[in-house]
Amino acid sequence: MKKFLALLMLTVPSLICSAENLPPGVQPAMSPTEIEAGLKSHDHALYIKQGWIRDPYITLGPDDLYYLTGTTPNPGDPREQTDPYNIGLGKDSIVGSTVQVWRSKDLADWEYLGTPFTLKDSWYQQPGQLVWAPEIHWLGDRWALVHCPAQKANLAISAGPELKGPWSKPMGATLGPKHDPSLFKDGDTWWLLWQNTLIAPLDKDFTKFTAEPVRLDPSGSRPDPDGGEPISRIGHEGATMIKVGNKYVHIGTAWSTDLGRKGSYNLYYCVANKITGPYGPRKFLGRFLGHGTPFQTRDGKWWCTAFFNGNVPPLPRVDIEGRDLSETAQTINQRGTTIVPLDVKLLDNGDVSIRALDPAYAKPGPDEAQKFDQ
Repeated sequence: MKKFLALLMLTVPSLICSAENLPPGVQPAMSPTEIEAGLKSHDHALYIKQGWIRDPYITLGPDDLYYLTGTTPNPGDPREQTDPYNIGLGKDSIVGSTVQVWRSKDLADWEYLGTPFTLKDSWYQQPGQLVWAPEIHWLGDRWALVHCPAQKANLAISAGPELKGPWSKPMGATLGPKHDPSLFKDGDTWWLLWQNTLIAPLDKDFTKFTAEPVRLDPSGSRPDPDGGEPISRIGHEGATMIKVGNKYVHIGTAWSTDLGRKGSYNLYYCVANKITGPYGPRKFLGRFLGHGTPFQTRDGKWWCTAFFNGNVPPLPRVDIEGRDLSETAQTINQRGTTIVPLDVKLLDNGDVSIRALDPAYAKPGPDEAQKFDQ
């Protein structure tokens, strides 16, 4: 048995080491072989990296390598072992004050790049604050980094092509409160999205907005579960944008029940001909994909990041499609980074269709507040 384990460790070291060191009940990520096969088949979710993370963000860098960041603890925080399903909220939050980054050529083996940005690099340097939902964007010759929480949001620019400090903060505190900021490039212009959802263009030096913010909402509305005015917003956080053909796709995050931390944490989208709208109706993108990042692999296939966000440990996938999750926040995602294949199409009628290809993520559950045409 010892000889067998030693041989297995030589062939799949990341899997064995992870399994030995994980807290009880926490699963190791898939093996590189499984991930490689899944990337080719593009038909099921891939659990690509273990470790406490929320809001995972993946982008292909200028060196043709994949970069991963997200909301993480500070490096070495023992609560990754003792409190593996910490929800990241409240006084016991595990969320740290650093931006951790990993790099990979194949989305399976990850090189740790440390913490190229911490709150010491921020315009706001008081201790005890947290870094939420960081994103990194390649500008063509430098990196841009954005993060929240709103009152301490940053837009930081690297000095050169390496993902490291010193960081300039061209807007500093004048950036203002920005919940879940995200960057999107259209032509030669970079736009900032925030607060699900406002959007405004930036000047070429990232020193100011060149127009007043415009609010992006889907057409139509849905009932407020608390009995208030009908809801017209796409979600409440995790806004981002992609472009499909000449169409702008606005993506937002909400709980399936439209009630905080009840149900599944999902992604929704709407489509427009102009970046500032008007946008069409709110459509369902994927279950358990809330605050995920749609991205393309080198072969042009679309994927979306996903992560554990629940009040209870991950649920089994069996029969999840028909299960009502409205009692509390629940998910099938393991702790760590999962990627889910997407089918992204520009239809003959000019509309855009996006759907998850893994059946467990593809359709709304019984707890979904809005009724969608499927």
